[in-house]
Amino acid sequence: MKRRTKIVVLGSALLLTAGAASAATASDAPRQREAASDAPRQREAAALTGTAKLYRSAGDDITFSFDAHLAAEDKADPSKATGTFEFSHYLNGEGARAEVKVDCLLTGGKVAVVSGVVTDSDLPGAKGKRVGVTVHDLGRHDRLGYSWASTGSPVDTKELPKCVSSAPFEKVRKGTGDFTVVPWQPEL
Repeated sequence: MKRRTKIVVLGSALLLTAGAASAATASDAPRQREAASDAPRQREAAALTGTAKLYRSAGDDITFSFDAHLAAEDKADPSKATGTFEFSHYLNGEGARAEVKVDCLLTGGKVAVVSGVVTDSDLPGAKGKRVGVTVHDLGRHDRLGYSWASTGSPVDTKELPKCVSSAPFEKVRKGTGDFTVVPWQPEL
């Protein structure tokens, strides 16, 4: 065979192979998309979710709700956490509530510490203050602590750093604890 004929035959063979490959690839595309959607998503780096009322013998109505998350891609920086949490404390019709924008989330095992800045509240002086809350996820017997435990009010806390709170000393009222903590697993 002449050199020119060999090149044309080889070129034709390559085109046929490429055509067959792209036809196979095109027919496999729906299956590949299906498989990609079935692939497990990477779990978030940390999370704290749920709502509960605290137990108080005097009958105080104290509620905490959390929706805080740290995305997988932000695993190395807990201060990139997002979400909100809310708390309220009422007794005999008097009290206050606050909404907080999350600015840090650290979890270890079943314990979470979340902090954020108060964005809305009917407690005078609370807006703009950083507060922190600790949750111990014990199933039906969750516990909770908060950064203003020693001062008595979030307003009286001075310049609290991110992800700071107290030990989870408060008991959750029976039947209301549904906190869920996703443990943080940083690369050390």
